[in-house]
Amino acid sequence: MLICLDICRVLFHIIKREKEIKERNGKKSSPSPINGLGLSAKMDSVKPSAVSSKKSKLARTFAKVLHIRMLSGVSAVDGVEKGKRMPVVKNNGVADSESDSFDCSDEDQQERGAMEAFLAKLFANITALKAAYAQLQYAQCPFDVDGIQLADRSIVSELKSLSELKRCFVKKQFDLLLPETAMLSAELVEQKSVVKLYEISVKKLNSQVRLKDSEIIFLKEKLEEAKSNTKVLEKRMNQSGPLENLQLSAINSNHMARVLRHTVKTIRSFVQLLIDEMKCCGWDIGEAASAIEPHIVYFKEEHKCYAFEAFVCRVMFEGFHFPNFALPNESLPPDKNQQKKLYLRRFAETKSLKSKELIGHGQKPNSTFAKFCRVKYLQLIHPKMESSLFGNLNQRSLVSAGKIPETAFFATFADMARWVWLLHCLAFSFEPEASIFQVNKGCRFTDVYMKAVTEEIFFLSTQPDLGVAFTVVPGFFIGKTIIQCQVYLSQSQQQHHHHHNPVQTKQR
Repeated sequence: MLICLDICRVLFHIIKREKEIKERNGKKSSPSPINGLGLSAKMDSVKPSAVSSKKSKLARTFAKVLHIRMLSGVSAVDGVEKGKRMPVVKNNGVADSESDSFDCSDEDQQERGAMEAFLAKLFANITALKAAYAQLQYAQCPFDVDGIQLADRSIVSELKSLSELKRCFVKKQFDLLLPETAMLSAELVEQKSVVKLYEISVKKLNSQVRLKDSEIIFLKEKLEEAKSNTKVLEKRMNQSGPLENLQLSAINSNHMARVLRHTVKTIRSFVQLLIDEMKCCGWDIGEAASAIEPHIVYFKEEHKCYAFEAFVCRVMFEGFHFPNFALPNESLPPDKNQQKKLYLRRFAETKSLKSKELIGHGQKPNSTFAKFCRVKYLQLIHPKMESSLFGNLNQRSLVSAGKIPETAFFATFADMARWVWLLHCLAFSFEPEASIFQVNKGCRFTDVYMKAVTEEIFFLSTQPDLGVAFTVVPGFFIGKTIIQCQVYLSQSQQQHHHHHNPVQTKQR
């Protein structure tokens, strides 16, 4: 702080000295005789620029110092004054451009040049001090003892130089010889300090890059660890036994969780294909998502796909709680044990074949799964949507006629339907049967019954408590075991905390 005050004091004296020089130059103007008549041409004295008083603000003082060359009219190269010239009339009435009332004496020019050189040294010294301080900061993190000592010596040296400049100014001990050389030398020192500052900045950026590289390596290691843990968990789940050749006495909730995981995977594949087809046809995905789930504020644009997933799940799981999946004209054995054996046999049959083998080429056009597949396709794909996506209703016509379209779109749909059917068969193989549920919109999030469809919401949200925007994938009760439903969370929903039980179960 004391250094700053000293610098301001020096700058103020420099400005004051410039004012005195200009006032002295103005007084040197004298009358010239005209035509021998004893008349004189009066020349207006030059009024110097107003200089800030001692009460001026610090910012105003610095502004005047930075523009001192413009105010003084002194060239930074040769130190010669370039003031405005005013012609003086001679006896013959012709203007003489060589006579100039603004010419300074040699002494004033030398003093002006010395002042310029002093100012250049001052700012060069300040820049060098700034570079030394930046070096000190850089050496502190990571802690470098040698670097700190070197920077400390540089700072002390520059402070001594500033003190010496202050002493010279107070005692008016200026170097009047070769001010141009002194200015160039000061400019060279200043440029070297600026280069040093840039070098320190580059070093800091390189350190940040190395730090980021270390973070990337650490995160990659964490990713590999997470993948390893996932494989261990999958192995534990698989220890419950393969999905083939299941026995009624051997099935458990792990089998249900595995089938559900495959089901969700096929649903997302179909949804992605559907969204791609909609984009190709020029659909507004945002408006379509708003039509499915209105008044939802999504954390990311790509999160709108969860609205389509929720819609597909609602259609595909509709009637899941009925033993015949709400299919018409489907009778079941009256004995419950026989029913469970039937479901398990259907599960084994459907699991062993691919969807094309189950319904393709007219092999089993009247099977229960083929009926289920046709019903769900006609419910899910609206005629206007199919006409917009494909330009015709050929696929719908074939499905209505009991035939199978040979398209990639229908093949993806059939694979999804196959896994939903497998999940239903397995659910009704339990004793008691597994029941499906979803949660109410706006209820408070709890990890007992639900899990977020994407974990990044917890990092993107600024609110501690998030409400359920909508259920994406339903959950299941298997005895006392809960398979959580997947929900999309939003901070824009009005949270209805008065719900004591957020769960909605489907009853037959």
